[in-house]
Order: sequence, then structure tokens, then C-alpha cells
Amino acid sequence: MFIFKSIVGKLWMTIIGLVAVVMILLGSFLIPYVEKYFSEFKDQTISITTLAERISYLSTNRTSDDAFNLLTNELTSFNHAHLILVSRDMMETIYPQVEEKPILYRAVDFFSHEEIQKVFNGQVIDNSKYIQSPNPVSPHNQFVAVAVPVKSISSSYPDPIDHIAILYQPQQSYSVISSYVIRLFVYVAIGGLLLTTFFAFFLFYKITQPLQRLKKAAGLISMGELSIRVPNDSSDEIGDLAATFNRMAGELEETINAHSQEKEHLASVLRSMTDVVITFDADGSIILTNPQGNKLLREWNSISNWSNQLHDGTSSLRQPDFKQIPDPLQPLFTQVLTSAKEIQSNVHVRSDVWSVVMTPLYARDGVRGAVAVLRNVTEEFRLDKLRKDFVANVSHELRTPLSMLQGYSEALLDDIAGTAEERKELVQVIYDESLRMSRLVRDLLDLAKMEAGHLQMYYRETDLNSLLKRINRKFSVLSKDQGITLVCEVDQTDLTLDYADEDRLEQVLTNLFDNALRHTHSGSSIYMKAEKTKVDDTEGVLVIIADEGDGIPAEDLPYIFERFYKADKARTRHSSGGTGLGLAIVKNIIDAHNGTVDVTSTIGVGTTFKIFLPNLQREIEDFE
Repeated sequence: MFIFKSIVGKLWMTIIGLVAVVMILLGSFLIPYVEKYFSEFKDQTISITTLAERISYLSTNRTSDDAFNLLTNELTSFNHAHLILVSRDMMETIYPQVEEKPILYRAVDFFSHEEIQKVFNGQVIDNSKYIQSPNPVSPHNQFVAVAVPVKSISSSYPDPIDHIAILYQPQQSYSVISSYVIRLFVYVAIGGLLLTTFFAFFLFYKITQPLQRLKKAAGLISMGELSIRVPNDSSDEIGDLAATFNRMAGELEETINAHSQEKEHLASVLRSMTDVVITFDADGSIILTNPQGNKLLREWNSISNWSNQLHDGTSSLRQPDFKQIPDPLQPLFTQVLTSAKEIQSNVHVRSDVWSVVMTPLYARDGVRGAVAVLRNVTEEFRLDKLRKDFVANVSHELRTPLSMLQGYSEALLDDIAGTAEERKELVQVIYDESLRMSRLVRDLLDLAKMEAGHLQMYYRETDLNSLLKRINRKFSVLSKDQGITLVCEVDQTDLTLDYADEDRLEQVLTNLFDNALRHTHSGSSIYMKAEKTKVDDTEGVLVIIADEGDGIPAEDLPYIFERFYKADKARTRHSSGGTGLGLAIVKNIIDAHNGTVDVTSTIGVGTTFKIFLPNLQREIEDFE
């Protein structure tokens, strides 16, 4: 029941129980005492009948005697009784006879006419049904009455009984007292219940009302109202409880605010991180990601067509677009859960390389998940590969001429060449290889300066018409020797650049023509053209160099401007071949002029390079 679930109900029932126990104990002692005290009145009817017969005997032939009157008055007064002598003509004489008449009753108040007539016929009748007093002002309203006949020897009536004596006495039985005590107990119980109820509700306002305020305040705090405090207007235990609650609420507010600040700080850190952060639970479901992680998961989702998408939230730290761990991270996640240790590895997704550091999230009963930090190390991976390739290529490029220099030098020292012509041929080989080494070292130094931004550029007015014609004359003889047709188409209009490094541009064209000649077969052509154009509202000169050579595979085109990229595929090039740095130098020089270089190629058809050189003084000055 609800009443037993509240403090008021419990207090109320406790007090009622205490009152009931006290009343039961009091009754268990009081009722036996009353029973013992009134035991002498249990035979009240017998006693009053005996007294009535005694008075009847005394009254025979002495109804007018003064001594009889005195004796009757004494007997009735002593026994707290009253006597009524009734004659056959219903005349009544009442005893005791005193000056101040008390409130008296008549014979018919106790017996009916039929019962009175039976007494005149010689019967003794006692009324044990307790006559109700007709007078409400009497101190006693219940009586025991006995009617006995009174015989008269000298009576003139034919019957010897001419009077009857009716003796009545106030009831003083045990049942009356017991009934009174029971009524008293009922009244006291009802009063105790009312007083208990009153004090219970009094306690409600004094005890439970502060508790209700505490309950309400706790509910508000649980809903986030951390500034709620309980009014404390007492110094008792409840007041101490309220003060402790307020102190707890204050500390809780400070703790939650501190945690909120830490959370916001962590969220800001995660939002500002360029690395990808993804958190998983023990089942592999994604719990949280930062914006970079959500973006990465979207990309991987589009790549692998992963499903199980979730609702797209609006928070910067929000639920990701799919709930399960991506396939590339699944082996690492399983290993972390098994070993409960941090694991670092590289993951390859298409052409990208991701460095993954996955750390377990611990709980009391074990690992509850993992957090993965991913960083795109594709560029670092590529640069490391380039570094390794660079070392390998440089070693290869230097080892060949050094070996030849060493071998031919030993041949000269050992006088293997028998004639002057043979010695001259050996010296010529040594000279050519030394030139090749010199060219390789020079290109390496130039490229290093360009990439470091320390290459000295000499900007001045440059006529591209004159430069292209000079390049055409420079390679015309070599092209004829190889059976290659060289076509130079120059716009007759002015192709002057206000600010350009003519020597560096000549180096660019030289490298491109050198590559074209080395990869173009006899009977084919090399085409060169220059014209004015405008790109993105920027005026400049477009230089096109196209050959009909072997062409470049499509998968290699994005990497041809890297150092030594083609070195691995050019081990068989002849001694006059390139160093593998020419296109990287071309790219850096064009970038230094704020220009662009594009390449298109088809295997077996040829390759076309397009160079755009802007004619803007401000751009060159900004670059410098």
C-alpha cells in the first residue's frame, strides 16, 4: 500500500501501534482490577431480595409504628436503597422518610400491574432487566428492584396480604462498570487516533517537507539544474543533511563544469587536429570521430562501398557515417583487443599510405574498446621512397662512369693499348665519362638549390623567338645525324618576356629536346612551336614541344617530374643518356617563373610538353 511507502504513513502507523499497545496493556491491568473491586456486587439481586424479605417481616402489623419507621429508614439508608409499601388500593408509602425528599420513583416504574398483582398473590418478583430511569437528571438511571408480599395477621381483607414491599437499589454491577470502561477505552482510542493523525501531519511539515525539498532539488540536479540549492532554516539533523546536500551540489557543479571544460578542450583539440581520430567500442562499432575522421570514413565508404550508414549529425564531434570498423583497420583492431597493447602499423588504401596508431581503452573488467589515430603519410612514404631511389640511382649513375674510369685508367697504366690511336680512344672514353659525371653532379647541385629555394635567377627581358631559333640550330645537326626531322614554328609577332632568366629557359628547352631526341626513332619528327596566349586572364607565351617517340605510360605521367623517376627504366641507356634529373629541373625552373608545364603522351604515338610562361612583372617580383 502507498501509505507504507511514505515516512508520514510509517510514523503514523508507528504511533498508532504504540497507542494501541499502551491501551491494551492498560486494559489488561485495569479490567481485572475492576472485576475484583466489584465482585461483591455480583449477587446484588440476592442481597436486595434478602433485605426486602427482612423489611417485609418487620412491617407485619407494624406499619404505623415509629420504631418500624426508624428501623426501615436506617436499613434503606445504609444499603443505598429505597422502599415503597404499596397497599391493595395502590396507596404508596416511601422510605426512607427524610425532610428533604430525594427524587423518588413509583411502583409502576419498576413493575407492571400484572406483576404487582402476582406479588399480592404471594409471589416474589425481582426485576433483573435493569429498569431505565424515566428521570434524566437522576444520578443513576439503572436499578435492581424486588417486590415481596407483606402479610398482615389482623387485616380486614379476606386475603392475608394487604401490602407489598418494593425495594429498589441503583445498579452497581460488574457489567455496567465493564461497559463504562470499554466506552472509555473507545473514546480514548478515538482521541489517540485523532491526536496521532494531527502529530503525523505535524511531523510531515517539520520532517518530511525538508525531505521533499531535498527530493525535488535532487530531481532538478539530475536534469541538469546544477545551481539548485535547498533552503536550510533549521539546525537539527535535517538541517545538517540540507547543508551537506548543498555542499555536495556545489562540488558536483564544480566537478561537472570542470569536466565540461575538459570535454570542450578535448573536443577543440580533436577538431583542430589534422590527424584522424576514431574511437571504437569492444564490438567494433564506431563511437566517435573528429571532423577529419568523419571525412576519411566518407572517402573510404565511397571507395569500398561500405554500408551500415548512420544519421548524419550536426556536431563537429558526431556519430560517423557508418557504424562498423572499416575493413583496412579490422586486423589491427582484432590484434589490439587480443593483446591489449598499443599497435602501430601502415595501412595502404589505394594509392594512399596511412600510419595507424591504435591504443586499447581499458576498463575494470578488461579492454572496452580502442582509439585509432591515423595520419596520411603518403607524401612521407613517397619522399622516403624517392630518397631510397635517389641513393640507388645516384649510386648507379656514378658507379658506371667510375668503373669505366677505373678500368680504362688501369688499361693505360698497364700499357694494354699498344698504339697511340688506342691510347687516344681510351682517353676519349675517360673524358666522356668524366663529362657525364660532371653533368650529373651539376644537375644534382642545381636541383638541390632549386628545391631549397637558393637557386640564383637572373631576370631580364628575354626574346623567346631568338631563344627558340638558337635551340633549333643547336640540335639541328644532331637530329640530322639520327635521321629525325626538326620542325620549328615561331610566331612572327613579338614573343618577348619582360622578366625571365634566358639561361634557365634555355636549360629547360635543352632538357626537353634532349629527351625527345633520345626517345624518337629515325624517320620521325620533333615539333616545336611558340605563340602568345592568355590563361585565366593572364597573358603570356605558350611553348609546345612534341615528338613522335615511344611515349610515356599513363600510370607514369604523374611522376615523371620527380627525381630519377625513370632511372629504373633506363639502365640500358647509352653513355650519352640523361641523368634522370632533367624533367625535375624543368619543373623547378618553370615554377620559378610562375609558369606551368603539362604533358600528354600516348604509347607508340609520342609525347607533347606544353609550357606556359606568364608575362607579369609583379608575379616574378613576388616570387623573388
